[in-house]
Amino acid sequence: MKLIKKHYNFTSFEPFIIIAFWTLLFASPLLFGRFENQIEWDEIYAVWINYLPLLGLFLVNRFLLLPRLFFKQKRVLYFIATSILILAISVTIYSVDARTNNPNFPPKRGERINGDRPPMYQDGEFPPPPIQGQRPKKNPKPIPLYANFLILAVLMVGFDTGLQISMRWANLEQEKTNIEKESIENQLAFLKNQVSPHFFMNTLNNIHALVDIDADESKNAIIKLSNLMRHLLYDSEEKKTAIKKEVEFINSYIELMRLRFSNKVKINVEIPSEIPDKSIPPLLFTSLLENAFKHGISYNKDSFINILMNFTENQLQFSIENSNHPKKNNEASGIGIENTKKRLTLLFKNNFDFNIIETTDIYKVNLNIPL
Repeated sequence: MKLIKKHYNFTSFEPFIIIAFWTLLFASPLLFGRFENQIEWDEIYAVWINYLPLLGLFLVNRFLLLPRLFFKQKRVLYFIATSILILAISVTIYSVDARTNNPNFPPKRGERINGDRPPMYQDGEFPPPPIQGQRPKKNPKPIPLYANFLILAVLMVGFDTGLQISMRWANLEQEKTNIEKESIENQLAFLKNQVSPHFFMNTLNNIHALVDIDADESKNAIIKLSNLMRHLLYDSEEKKTAIKKEVEFINSYIELMRLRFSNKVKINVEIPSEIPDKSIPPLLFTSLLENAFKHGISYNKDSFINILMNFTENQLQFSIENSNHPKKNNEASGIGIENTKKRLTLLFKNNFDFNIIETTDIYKVNLNIPL
């Protein structure tokens, strides 16, 4: 049963970013306003009303212009439509502001009511005359509403478009990674399924040959085969298995082979008694063992199989050497080796060593993998 994994979607971050942006924008008059005693809500409301065209532009850009133009490969039309919309709103704001805002009424404190008298202080006195040679200070004029909207609109549209592009790119990259991961898992499962039936078939042939020789030994062989199949069926489903279990599998397999070949084949196994408490992908050595026993043994000539395993702090070194007796029939002998190479590449990328040395008399495979 394959578990369905839930992949996290970057789009879930987007609403929080948008809410944070608009919350900060509408809270800015409260956070950065200069109020002496109490909050002047009339001024706050006026600022919020000025933000409403910006909010409308945001909604049109996000739900209409971006999905129907920008992401439909109509980007020139998108920039034209966005520019026209921003300019139209700016002209509307300018026209409304020019009609409603009269700079001479009502008169402000300290401001001339008519052109004959200078402004007066509260106590009725006139302000002191300016010092000779000193220019009167001019209060900086505030940014017009239409110019303020134009600046904020360009920044907001750029922010929203950039956010949409980044989120879509992040989701595409994550989907690509997930697809690659699923593809690798499917390929690994396929390669493992190729190994298990092949091994099972060869071992049954060995037991079949043993039945006519020794019935009791064949029963023991069936028990050992059941232990091996348990490892193939259950332990191989895990991504990693203990090295100790793999070593037990190798030893059981070799014992099963010894029953069939007896003293006809010299089998030498050198595996350290102390096994590191580490894990590796399961069934890495099965195809190599099968290949050695299946294609390295002759009933007419002397045959041998040498198996060596060593451990360092960060590496496992495995080598299997057998006598080279090429088969005369057309039976493919390299399927297991090719599957092993493919699986190693999927599991370790380029972080492993796998080489084959073949002469007329010897066939040797060396494998080094990281721990």
